[in-house]
Formats: sequence, C-alpha cells, structure tokens
Amino acid sequence: MVPTGRLALLALTGAAVVGLVAPSGWGVLAAAVVLAVLAAVDTALAGSVRALRLDRSGDSTTRLGETATVVLTVINPGARRLRGRLRDAWPPSAGVLDDRVDVDVPAGERRRVETVLRPTRRGDRRADRVTVRSVGPLGLAARQGSHLAPWTVRVLPAFRSRRHLPSRLARLRELDGRSAVRTRGQGTEFDSLREYVVGDDPRSIDWRATARGGDVVVRTWRPERDRHVLLVLDTARTAAARVGDAPRLDAAMDAALLLAALATRAGDRVDLMAFDRRVRAAVERPGPTEVLPRLVQAMAPLEAGLVETDHRRLVAEVLTRARHHALVVLLTGLDTDPVESGLLPLVGRLTRRHTVVLASVADPRVLELARGRGDVASVYGSAAAESEAADRRRLVSLLERHGVHVVDAAPEDLPPALSDTYLDLKAAGRL
Repeated sequence: MVPTGRLALLALTGAAVVGLVAPSGWGVLAAAVVLAVLAAVDTALAGSVRALRLDRSGDSTTRLGETATVVLTVINPGARRLRGRLRDAWPPSAGVLDDRVDVDVPAGERRRVETVLRPTRRGDRRADRVTVRSVGPLGLAARQGSHLAPWTVRVLPAFRSRRHLPSRLARLRELDGRSAVRTRGQGTEFDSLREYVVGDDPRSIDWRATARGGDVVVRTWRPERDRHVLLVLDTARTAAARVGDAPRLDAAMDAALLLAALATRAGDRVDLMAFDRRVRAAVERPGPTEVLPRLVQAMAPLEAGLVETDHRRLVAEVLTRARHHALVVLLTGLDTDPVESGLLPLVGRLTRRHTVVLASVADPRVLELARGRGDVASVYGSAAAESEAADRRRLVSLLERHGVHVVDAAPEDLPPALSDTYLDLKAAGRL
C-alpha cells in the first residue's frame, strides 16, 4: 500500500478534530484506526497492477540528435478500472522528454502511452522497468508494482557531414568525365586524345599521335573505378578523448561515412574495420545500396576502449583483408607515443602494398590556447599548446616520409578534408 497526499491531508484534518473534540490517546487511536481502514478499503478497491500486461512498439532506430517515439500499450485484463500514474524508466542518455504520465484503463480495455526519446549518445538504449501506481476510488492509497517491458532503440551516428556530399559529388562528376572538365592527371583508363595545353603532365603526351598530326596531343584518362577502400577505425583509448562535446571516435565516424558515401558513388568498394586490440566490428563487401546502412549499424554500438592499440595485429589484419592494392584510411590519433613506438615502425609494410591515408581529429582548443598572451597562466598554456602543435607537425613529417598522406583537421573540417584527399588521389590516378 502506498499512501497518497490526500491521506496525509485527511490525517492532518483528523488530528485537528481530535485535538478539539477528544484530546486523548483513545481519540488518536480511534482516528488512526479509521484512517487505516479507509486506506485498506481504498487499496482493495484499486485496480490490480500485477495483472497488467504491457507491450511495446514504435521506433527501434534513430539518429543521434533526432527523436524516437516508443509506444507502450497497457492492457488491463482485471475486473476493476485502473486509475493512476505510470513511469516508463529509461537510462539518462536515452533523453526521455517525459517519463511520467497519468493513465486510466477501464476493465478489459487497453490504452497507448507514447514515450518520446531524444538520445544524447550513440549505441543501444534499453528500456528499464515500467512502474504503475493504481490509486483507489477514494484517492487515499494506491497499489504499486513494476513490470519488465523490453525494448531497445539503436542510436545511429548523426552523419552531420552529409551536407558536404553534393559539392564533392559535383567534383567527382567532373573527374568522372560527366561534365566538360577532363582529368589531366595520370589514370588507368584511357578516355580520349586532345591538344596539349599549358599545365598538362608531359608524361601524358601521345608521341605517335603528335608525329602524325603535327600538333602536340595528350591522352586524357578517366579516374579508376572499382577500387578497394578500407576504412579502419581506431577504437583504443585515444579515440575516447573528447574534442568539444563529443569523443574523437564520433568525429572519425562522421568522416568515414562521408568518404564511404562518396567512394560508393564513385564506383569503388568500401569495407570497414574497427580495431584496438582485436576486431570490434567489420563490414565486408556490402552492395552499393547497403554500404551506408551497414556502416551505421556497425558503428552505432562502438565505444572506445581504455586499451592501447595493438598496431602489429592491426597491420596484419589490414594486410589480410586487403591482399591487393587498396586505399587504406586509418582514422586514428596523432599522439606521440602510440604513433612513434607503435605505428611508425610498421607503416612501411602498408605503404609498400597500399595507398595509406591517416586521418586524425585535431582539437581546436589547442589553437585557442596557442594564441593566449593575457597573463602568466595564458602564456604557460600557449607554450604547452605550441609544444603539442610542434609534436604533431613532426609526426606528420615522419609519416609523410614513409609515404603516408596525413589529414589533420578539426572535427567539423575533417570529413570534407578527407574526402578532398580521396578525390585528389583519384584525380592523380594513385588509387
């Protein structure tokens, strides 16, 4: 039995009456007995909570930042009407807008309760218990009980960088020969001959056609198609660091999704691997229409682990999954110790067979600290930021000497920068 505010108010009224009419122990006892009897009768007349049946339906997926609606159907098979309040419990990261509602379910009927979620984190958000409080007809006491009503809403990556896709597709159409502009770089698929213009690569000159016609003629090439693009998400501890309001891992996912969408439209095959000390997720050989759906489903439950990346096993796994030349995109951090002691000694094994791009999320806060000069604390912060920036520049230089293309940009700039690097490599025929 759960007392209500009305019972407390009635108890206060009874206390005042006893104090005025019969201020004695017997008067208090009589009033308490009356209240207890009324509460017991009210509880007995309340609708049964134990007999309720609960079913769920509604949205099972949503994107981060969007809403999902889950419908809870309350079925009352009992003989009494159920009036009261219901609490639909979810974890805080599910972002329930209102988890408490009033319910009124006549005997033998059902009612629908909608719960609106606005999740604040990726992953699977699972419903907890549903607690129902059934109030008696007098409103003095209530029955209360909880039921399990399982339901899971999978929160997918937001893919905010999709706004950059139209402009990159327009450039891709130019490279692909569907507009007036032709690629001047060396590719693998011969397209046509045309006259030489200033800026053309001399290696593209067709000397036989030039000798026959008298004018200098160059070959034009279409960018390669049906290439293999392997996206590698580093899910080790460095991916857990927050840049702004989100972990580095989320920014890396956003960049990977934009590149996957672009590469798929370019006719390339996109695979995904998430790795720290073992493979956390993998998407292999998806169809062109399945790439983004399968990637977001695989990325959704990923969380960064508090472990160091096993770079030796990572390189071995990449070489196993990409036996022929591919574009390998490592979405990882540019932190000094993991790169110098782990990745750098092994990266040559990758660059000998593949074109390797390393994409890293930079922290804009470091640039802000570097500009600080207002007081002693700002000067020390600026010095630390400059030291960090110098270390990153040194790492970039070392990686580039090993043949790695490095993209180091802030979270909002990384997706378009990585896609531009992909288009530049495709235009140069280096995929």
